[in-house]
Amino acid sequence: MRLSERQQKILAFVRQYTEEQGYPPSIRDICRGCGISSTSVVDYNLRLLEREGLLRRDPEVSRGIDLLDRRAVQRRLVRVPILGQIAAGAPIPVPTAESWQAVDTSEALELTSEMVRERPGIYALRVKGQSMIDALIDDGDIVLLEPVREAEDGQMVAVWIKSQNETTLKKLYREGERVRLQPANATMQPLYYPASDVEVQGRVVGVIRVLR
Repeated sequence: MRLSERQQKILAFVRQYTEEQGYPPSIRDICRGCGISSTSVVDYNLRLLEREGLLRRDPEVSRGIDLLDRRAVQRRLVRVPILGQIAAGAPIPVPTAESWQAVDTSEALELTSEMVRERPGIYALRVKGQSMIDALIDDGDIVLLEPVREAEDGQMVAVWIKSQNETTLKKLYREGERVRLQPANATMQPLYYPASDVEVQGRVVGVIRVLR
């Protein structure tokens, strides 16, 4: 079968997106990237490409597109454990760094080494709440974190609030003897705590958005 111009464009976009992001695009990503207004048109062309043996699709996975042609880039996969959930809103309890070893890590992601950028100890948390929605992190999304104890002002971090025995996902700013935890949601107010009461647990290095 001779591929149409649209099919060639979709195939090239899937390949480029996967190489750059470390995971395949969703159908809506393909719509945006290829200038196609209809998801059904993308789905139809993906089925044709699958029939020709150029890709494989997993109907149970939102980004379940695997390139099968020889030009597909093979990558080393890294297992990233999902250690629980973190609040993007009011703080909620999650395991501390010291207790992570006791957490059931049977749930995990398999990501490319490029996506975790070869950083050691990367872990994942599911986001609960919408306080970071303006940073394109919504309820149910998964954030990838690098375990660090220090962060620069303005970085998005998971912080442990000692007095409340709870954690939250916010942008961190140091203001003298206190810390401002700033949501990325215009409808929400920042949280303020004594600097001694806040402990950085991880810095966000990636986001996996859930298809809605």
